[in-house]
Amino acid sequence: MYDKKIAVIILDTLEDWQKLNVTSFLASSVAIAFPETHGAPLVSASGTSYLPFIKHPILVYAAQSDEQLQRAFNRSSERELHVGIYTKELFATKNEEENINEIAQHADNEVNLAGIIIYGENKKVDKAVDKLKLHS
Repeated sequence: MYDKKIAVIILDTLEDWQKLNVTSFLASSVAIAFPETHGAPLVSASGTSYLPFIKHPILVYAAQSDEQLQRAFNRSSERELHVGIYTKELFATKNEEENINEIAQHADNEVNLAGIIIYGENKKVDKAVDKLKLHS
């Protein structure tokens, strides 16, 4: 049993390519920020080494509205969980500098969320995402 988990919450009204893009970027944020989440390299019977996975479960939830996504964001912050964000405006940026500048323009209560990622204790993550359904 894992003591921590990762939850990705994606706005369900996004295009499919946007959902996949947001999920990928958000998952990378946890892997970059928390080296303890890194698993061991996968090695085939041929001796080929492949990139490792993140060690913790990653559950992907669908937010049916901006309000549901904002609620999960607020509940995560209240529980002092580690939170990553992806805003709708980031779909129009072209590089890291533009991403940083875009996020810097908005206070936490003004971000136009497309998705978030939460990392932390299982029970706290579960409380942050309550009432959300797994993405299908």
